Amino acid sequence: MSHEDKSVMTTIFGVLGALAVVAVLFYFVANTVTSDIDDGEEANERMQSKIEENIRPVGQVNVGSVPAASSAAPAAAAAPRSGEQVYNSACMACHGTGVAGAPKVGDKAAWGPRAAKGIDGLVASATSGLNAMPPKGTCADCSADELKGAIEHMLSQSGL
Repeated sequence: MSHEDKSVMTTIFGVLGALAVVAVLFYFVANTVTSDIDDGEEANERMQSKIEENIRPVGQVNVGSVPAASSAAPAAAAAPRSGEQVYNSACMACHGTGVAGAPKVGDKAAWGPRAAKGIDGLVASATSGLNAMPPKGTCADCSADELKGAIEHMLSQSGL
């Protein structure tokens, strides 16, 4: 080994030795500084509360209050909607324009064969759905009486 190689090796080992000494000093200083920390229940509680504070959401969403069961009863006891109201809110979208083969209100020729089924047959078809019409059309919350009223309204508007 040449003199230059020995010099490089001496420098490397000197630096590594110095780093080892610094690491040991850091270890002892850190151990001395943290030895005063109490590892009891109180410290754990403080740490837990600090963690909970750090992970608490920044904001909250308020979607309003939920009505009590007693206040929902009057809504259920509300009077049924008229046939015209049901037609305007649920049936007109398809039966007003003839979407997907729905008979248009006012088209006596389209409603004639359907009226031959009778009102109960039409209510049964509307309740279970027919062709492209889903069960109860677009009025899933309609009662049988409300559907009947809507069908009677459409038939009367079609001249039947």
